[in-house]
Amino acid sequence: MSERIVEFLRQRDEGGPCMVLDLEIVRQNFEAFSKALPDTRVYYAVKANPAPEILALLERLGGSFDCASVAEIDMVLAAGASADRISYGNTIKKERDIEKAFARGVRLFAVDCAAEVDKITRAAPGAQIFCRVLCDGAGADWPLSRKFGCDPEMAANVLEHAHRRGLVAHGVSFHVGSQQANLDAWDGALSMAAAIFQEMAGRGIVLKMVNMGGGFPARYVKDVPGVPCYGTAIFGALKKHFGNRLPETIIEPGRGMVGDAGMIEAEVVLISKKSDRDDVRWVYLDIGKFHGLAETMDEAIRYPIKTPRDGDATTPCILAGPTCDSVDVLYEKVPYHLPVSLSIGDKVLIEATGAYTTTYSSVGFNGFGPLASYVI
Repeated sequence: MSERIVEFLRQRDEGGPCMVLDLEIVRQNFEAFSKALPDTRVYYAVKANPAPEILALLERLGGSFDCASVAEIDMVLAAGASADRISYGNTIKKERDIEKAFARGVRLFAVDCAAEVDKITRAAPGAQIFCRVLCDGAGADWPLSRKFGCDPEMAANVLEHAHRRGLVAHGVSFHVGSQQANLDAWDGALSMAAAIFQEMAGRGIVLKMVNMGGGFPARYVKDVPGVPCYGTAIFGALKKHFGNRLPETIIEPGRGMVGDAGMIEAEVVLISKKSDRDDVRWVYLDIGKFHGLAETMDEAIRYPIKTPRDGDATTPCILAGPTCDSVDVLYEKVPYHLPVSLSIGDKVLIEATGAYTTTYSSVGFNGFGPLASYVI
């Protein structure tokens, strides 16, 4: 828990939930990634939290940026980064957005099919492309679906198609799943990447780059390995599969960069039971799935929760948000044990909420305003 955030909240007068992020923790995380994989470029996944202060800090530190839209590209450029430090990493792009990115100087684009290659050929001639390959995400708290990426066999054909259309077939990418606690997850993915490199070399096309994606975890309720452990495992897998001919490498930390740096302060609105015989209490907060806590879907991400009454006897509680929507329940399958003495009006702290909260917050569902955000 950041004492700087706690002190900020002590002095805050406004009501309503808010997320406060400590830039010093972001700095420490960036330096940890840079030290763990010194020959790998760090491309921050802007979608995790695009606060201008975060982008400006990472720009000053020499970071690069993975963007999902032209709007994110413009945010990064406004923070002072040059276009050669930007990857347009979304595999699903309108042709006019590719054209806009290219006009802004972006030259590195993600693809996962021939149709996307054709769009880039028309809108960004001569650009570099990398092909995203499917990864099963085993071991991740939030395995990614098949929405992004293609089979390795198809990836080789996509890359060759790009080469023949005049683009630069630059490399491959993968994502091992969000909140990936399995240190060996990158081994299988890098084995697949090396096989594609070999296949392309046989076709006379030399790939140069492997984008190893994100997946680096924030610390929630379970212990996870530290960044140095990931660095050691990934470098070992690179040496194992590429030998002494290591490719250029990229990582795209988002959650691992800013998750631990943020904390949400919320308020208990109501505590109730559904029957006199019920042993489980319902605790309703003034924040829910529609106001920043969307990643509680299927209870995939379990945030640490602190209360002013920690240390008292506890009882199982279902946590829910304040809206008139029945899906606005945060944790029911596995209730949280919270103090019996917890009362209406108490403030609770939801830790490790610096990533995928403020930008998941609705603009005004049920008339509730978006989650307030402060960067200190």
